[in-house]
Amino acid sequence: MGDMLGGLKGALVNYVVRSVKKMVPAYSLPGAVKFKDAVNRGTRGTLRKPEIKPDDVAVLQYTGGTTGVSKGAVLLHRNVIANVLQSEVWNAPAMDKVPKGEQAVGICALPLYHIFAFTCSMMLSMRMGGKTVLIPNPRDMPAVLKELSKHKFHSLPAVSTLFNGMANHPDFDKVDWSNLKVSIGGGMAVQGAVADLWLKKTGCPICEGYGLSETSPSASCNPVTSTQFTGTIGVPLPSTSMKCVDDNGVEVPVGQPGEIAIKGPQVMAGYWQRPDETAKVMTADGYFKSGDIGIMDERGYFKIVDRKKDMVLVSGFNVYPNEVEDVVARMPGVLECAVVGVPDEKTGEAVKLVIVKRDPSLTEEQVREYCHANLTGYKRPRVIEFRTDLPKTPVGKILRRELRDKK
Repeated sequence: MGDMLGGLKGALVNYVVRSVKKMVPAYSLPGAVKFKDAVNRGTRGTLRKPEIKPDDVAVLQYTGGTTGVSKGAVLLHRNVIANVLQSEVWNAPAMDKVPKGEQAVGICALPLYHIFAFTCSMMLSMRMGGKTVLIPNPRDMPAVLKELSKHKFHSLPAVSTLFNGMANHPDFDKVDWSNLKVSIGGGMAVQGAVADLWLKKTGCPICEGYGLSETSPSASCNPVTSTQFTGTIGVPLPSTSMKCVDDNGVEVPVGQPGEIAIKGPQVMAGYWQRPDETAKVMTADGYFKSGDIGIMDERGYFKIVDRKKDMVLVSGFNVYPNEVEDVVARMPGVLECAVVGVPDEKTGEAVKLVIVKRDPSLTEEQVREYCHANLTGYKRPRVIEFRTDLPKTPVGKILRRELRDKK
């Protein structure tokens, strides 16, 4: 983190991050080149400008599948550019209120590897000639609000939990919110109570949107001129078509639940080197099947009602039960395990882990230590429960829904 600060300050920052706060886990990257070394090599080279075409691959945005295996969504240059232009024109009614000649300033309190940050913060800001304020640790709420108090900013894309955390923090009023023109909620469902509190305290309503890595990401959004929270994911962005379909791909009637399918210039070209997986989600007429179940009302507004997969959404990040189960099942003393999502006030959902012991002496503390050593933070179980057996179908498949419904 201190590499580009240089001198004593940079060295001090790196020392504190690594040795005091121990924020850098042990890692091995054979053949990797240090960032500063790469930059130095580049300054000594000669630029050979490549010819870039719209259908060239720009990004492999990795996501997850139903089994938890990562897949690279192939985003072409035209996909990313299209979504940036779509987002720019969508936000225009609000951002046009920024005084003429004043640079647009946005806050990015999202990890930069997340598609929400990549397109909706970085790429959009560059397109507009804006400035982006990067927040390194959104979980450190006092530090977030302290940093925001230093800036005059106009846009804030964030997940519901961040809006909620800021609005309920005692330092909230130390920030000048009067210049905020648009608050975009994405990555996870925005709770109505959070939206109401945010509007009351800032005067700027949260406009909830919807998208996926496979759609670069934005597919739909509520109008930025909305004066109240709708509880929906809005309407499709320009040049985008959305519909709800049944298992056979047939569009369902208005008001009936179905899988949301999306077509537009922002939809990926497919999954990297996975034609089998691509075929599962892309229809013959170019629609991407999202895996989310939604309803379209008579106005053309969409609402997410359920997830088709067993994915758990923790603060906007996907956690796949099979992945966590595979890790925990390797722990000595574990006979069987299952993972489901349960409601959580702070993160929207939390991971619940149910274990059948092989070793009767296995403790919750031991499980938590194991998970801490083997799982990324947001994938670690918040709730751990021990049972003598797991509910299963006649063929032996674990009934996750039954575990989820039981508190």
